[in-house]
Amino acid sequence: MGFEFVDLAGEELWPMICDEGLSLGAMAGHHSISDGLNRRENARRILDELRSNLEKAVRWKIPVLICFSGNRGSESDAGGLMTCAETLVQIAPEAEKASVTLALELLNSKVDHRGYEADSTAWGLRLCQEVGSPAVKLLYDIYHMQIMEGDLVRTISSHHGQFAHYHTAGNPGRGQPDASQEIFYPAVYRAIAATETPARVAHEFLPSENPLTALEKAFRDCAAAGEE
Repeated sequence: MGFEFVDLAGEELWPMICDEGLSLGAMAGHHSISDGLNRRENARRILDELRSNLEKAVRWKIPVLICFSGNRGSESDAGGLMTCAETLVQIAPEAEKASVTLALELLNSKVDHRGYEADSTAWGLRLCQEVGSPAVKLLYDIYHMQIMEGDLVRTISSHHGQFAHYHTAGNPGRGQPDASQEIFYPAVYRAIAATETPARVAHEFLPSENPLTALEKAFRDCAAAGEE
């Protein structure tokens, strides 16, 4: 079909993926989405998990480790951001040395991940600024950010320098990224292509038809828009 890499595959599948000529695009850097970086009591566990996964990322040439803020608690958004930064500052030099990017994923807190703290681009950008490392960026999930704030093309055009990776899916329903839903993906793909940054696009949607047919269509649509 033309795909170059696979995201979030189980570790038991990595040898097969590489043997078939694909690479590994991104993996989770630590656990979990809801219990993440914004809790000081999680810092040592998450640092241990990130260090272990940095070793795997180097060995398997995985460029991105995905990180998660965790759900909001009693602390303010500003306080949660500072707690996330405290842990990332400690591990960022090791990620830089390994040439691996720690990408905090932006998720919606309205539908799929209620209570998740990193639910806006502005919050994520402030975190990157606070950490101040080229190894700490964002995973810009187009589906999630459409739900929370929209303005996708302008955001990508303005802030792509802090976006290490992209995920796609249609909204509503996280389905095929095509004309059946509200996101006009050709314009989004063109905006990404125009940035000429090293960030890559991974399709993370729920197919309504045969998965291989759906993936082939998604690849074709993305490639066509990027060539315009």
